[in-house]
Amino acid sequence: MRRKLPMEIVAERAATSRPTIARIEQGNPSVSIGIVAAVLQALNLLERLADVADAAHDAIGQSIAREELPKRAATPRNRKGGA
Repeated sequence: MRRKLPMEIVAERAATSRPTIARIEQGNPSVSIGIVAAVLQALNLLERLADVADAAHDAIGQSIAREELPKRAATPRNRKGGA
């Protein structure tokens, strides 16, 4: 682990096992997001999890949204003769 904490301590703080910590380090997608969040909490990094879902960090999503915007805004027409 980068924070120089032994796996045993991180696993204990996250209420999980050493093999699960190893699977997280290997990028195994079968580890539940709850366990990943517990490990992030144990490392004082839980606030970084919010960045994953933050639209401000999604360049592709922003690009798609811009493409879907109207290309030109319609302007109201000035009607003469009043009704």
